[in-house]
Amino acid sequence: MQALIVYESMYGNTHEIAEAIAEGIQEAHPDASVRCLTAVAADADQTRAADLLVVGGPTHMRGMSSGMSRRMAVSAEARKEGHDEQAQEAADTAEGPGLRRWFHDLSDTEPGTYAAAFDTRLDGRLAGGAAEGIAQRLSHHHYDVMVEPEGFIVEDADGPLRTGEIERAKAWGSGLV
Repeated sequence: MQALIVYESMYGNTHEIAEAIAEGIQEAHPDASVRCLTAVAADADQTRAADLLVVGGPTHMRGMSSGMSRRMAVSAEARKEGHDEQAQEAADTAEGPGLRRWFHDLSDTEPGTYAAAFDTRLDGRLAGGAAEGIAQRLSHHHYDVMVEPEGFIVEDADGPLRTGEIERAKAWGSGLV
């Protein structure tokens, strides 16, 4: 089995969740080939080769990030003292295409290619989530979304992840196989 996790991350939280999901898949299926790539690095050949495609991103303004929301995040991070590393990561991500652009370039697949969607989000009824939009886009490209989209909680807009979320992401990844 070949699994590919594609993600967008502004502050490292979504990246951490993506790596934990990859670890969970690998633990559940030791013979699997599991790769974890940013949306910038994941090309069409890599996604076509995957038997399982897992896609995730941060929640911005109650949904998937956009160029505008990524620029707003960079601006907010730049104003915080002592957040130079986070500000640089946010700036690097903001300059990339993001998941919305990545989905425009994603080829349709054959039925029987499985997928799953996740996001990182604040806790709260009004926080929204990006995972539903990610799952819808996967379905639009004919992926069989095999589980309900999953949200992983961050304590503040730029993190850290809530205690236990890494372990929960590993378990979720393990459950995908």
